Amino acid sequence: MTSQNAMQVPQPLTAYNIKPLFNSVDAFLFDCDGVIWKGDKLIDGVPQTLDMLRSKGKKLIFVTNNSTKSRRQYADKFHSLGLSVAEDEIFSSSFAASMYLKVNNFSPEKKVYVIGGDGILEELHLAGYTGLGGSYIILQEDGDKRAQLKSDYLFQHDKSVGAVVVGLDPNINYYKLQYATLCIRENPGCLFIATNRDAVGHMTDLQEWPGAGCMVAAMCGSTEREPIVVGKPSTFMMEFLLKKFQIDTSRMCMVGDRLDTDILFGQNAGCRTLLVLSGVTTQSTLENPENNIQPDYYTSQVSDILELLEH
Repeated sequence: MTSQNAMQVPQPLTAYNIKPLFNSVDAFLFDCDGVIWKGDKLIDGVPQTLDMLRSKGKKLIFVTNNSTKSRRQYADKFHSLGLSVAEDEIFSSSFAASMYLKVNNFSPEKKVYVIGGDGILEELHLAGYTGLGGSYIILQEDGDKRAQLKSDYLFQHDKSVGAVVVGLDPNINYYKLQYATLCIRENPGCLFIATNRDAVGHMTDLQEWPGAGCMVAAMCGSTEREPIVVGKPSTFMMEFLLKKFQIDTSRMCMVGDRLDTDILFGQNAGCRTLLVLSGVTTQSTLENPENNIQPDYYTSQVSDILELLEH
């Protein structure tokens, strides 16, 4: 599926091809950052478009690599922006990390060290695991701790940590890097899990900021290990989604703003793919001869779906 899609020329979404696409799809999968919103600002026309899709009987699912929030916190954000989205329609990489541990029978007696936000810690807690570290207010706070670089100082770490989960962490520091590195290098069988490897993200509505990829890269450098990636483009989240909704992937359309995560995720799973240019990817990036990830369709933003269908 990937190689076939990679060789095709993406079509701009038009009044002529929107109806065949629309009629062939039962579920639309949406990325969030750069597609539904930027920072805390909704992208124009999103509420009306989502309402129209629901009214036509389409299933809406939101698949995000941003691990800073749990599904509950994402549902709260949707509601605060005036969008009615249920918790069970949201699949975040924070949820995927805890589910990876669950399906691989990770022992609840072992702990999980987190470089990331409280979204990961909350999902771990809901899955029955004890999380350490983190970035914000839940459980233990390591964002303000500092490594003591002095002679005769031995950095202590918890020997019962059986997994390290790395996601976006605005408060990453040398203390956390050392703690996670020791767990991975010295605790027998310790798993190294990355929520995602996004290079940048719209943490605010005006500009891009470093994404989880740079935190993961730092850990790859110190551990000389590659992580298990549970977010897009890995199809791990798709397995849960398919169990829940029982919709064939050929009847799904993945809508996203990134080629290397959203579009590749859709292609890897066998979905139709629609790139929107409202986030990270520009048209010049899409048309660059060096780009080998080509969506089925592309358009400027999600609301084009509504406008084109009304023509």
